[in-house]
Amino acid sequence: MWWRSASFILDNSRNPVNDDVPPDSITISPPPLTDSTAAAAPTLQIPNFNRNMSMSAYYQTRAAHHGVVTSDWLAQAQEAAAATGAVDGQEDGGGGTGGRAFSVIDEFNSWRKQPDLAEAVAAIRALAAVIRNSEANTMMELEIELKKASDSLKSWDTTSISLTAGCDLFMRYVTRTSALEYEEFNSAKCRLIERAEKFGEISCKARRIIAMLSQDFIFDGCTILVHGFSRVVLELLKTAAQNKKLFRVLCTEGRPDRTGLRLSNELAKLDVPVKLLIDSAVAYTMDEVDMVFVGADGVVESGGIINMMGTYQIALVAHSMNKPVYVAAESYKFARLYPLDQKDMSPALRPIDFGVPIPSKVEVETSARDYTPPQYLTLLFTDLGVLTPSVVSDELIQLYL
Repeated sequence: MWWRSASFILDNSRNPVNDDVPPDSITISPPPLTDSTAAAAPTLQIPNFNRNMSMSAYYQTRAAHHGVVTSDWLAQAQEAAAATGAVDGQEDGGGGTGGRAFSVIDEFNSWRKQPDLAEAVAAIRALAAVIRNSEANTMMELEIELKKASDSLKSWDTTSISLTAGCDLFMRYVTRTSALEYEEFNSAKCRLIERAEKFGEISCKARRIIAMLSQDFIFDGCTILVHGFSRVVLELLKTAAQNKKLFRVLCTEGRPDRTGLRLSNELAKLDVPVKLLIDSAVAYTMDEVDMVFVGADGVVESGGIINMMGTYQIALVAHSMNKPVYVAAESYKFARLYPLDQKDMSPALRPIDFGVPIPSKVEVETSARDYTPPQYLTLLFTDLGVLTPSVVSDELIQLYL
């Protein structure tokens, strides 16, 4: 089902070949971290954060990558992408572990330090490396080893929706073939590696496919409201700018981690007219807006989304003023969850800095995300196609069956 809809847009646009012939699989090994890459992650100053309070590892990573606006982020991302391309086809699945025993967590950490790589894709690459480095002698042993590796990654941060969904979808996509039961082990293992690399390749292409699908909805002279920092939203706006479309962006500040500042900085580099708003000015400026674009931490079975705090209230305001709300999300973020309300999901915490001392008797809300019900969303742009919220449940069934 991954081959349906928009999955071959990039291949067909660049190389018009027979659609029945899938592109060759590519084996990719994680690049070594350079000194410039290691030094690129800024230190997030949190003067008022209670050190006894736990912070989700997912948001620790986001803080490292997005917490402070840096002027050379795009250069770092391009450098990481170039380094990835330079090692295509190499058979180093150890993630730079040298002579040490292979560890899926080390492999995952090696991948996720790239600022332009989604956490779920890093997990997919790590699981593919598990298959390549496996010393199992039977398919049963290999599947058990792969399952343990998947569980280890999911337990690394139980609050990350995309990480859990990516691992689950990888297991379904890679192992779901009856041919494995009848093949000799080595050929079956090669088939698993091929499917794993194909899944990783599709996942890496997802962001670009979404950007291409969204272009018909961005028209000259429009004003777009965005919330926080989303790599896929940045990609689609960047593509629109490259296509010489004339549009303006209103960008929320994205408190408390200032992710909106980051996005506005990147858009300014692309010469896109951008206006920065404080988060509480959304309703005040909504009458200027033609459409809202947001990313998503996860897309749930109801067709709603779980995203950074503030998305729900933006969708409510937009809905009341008849403004379309578009979601850009990769299909590996489709999760088997059905939250009933805002509290019906695993808490994900992040530090809050108000800039002034907070009395110990004052309780601070540290939830990092909220749930937006499907009735407030217009369309979802995914690598599976452009979907209405009501179709998401059908797509989830196809993905997980």
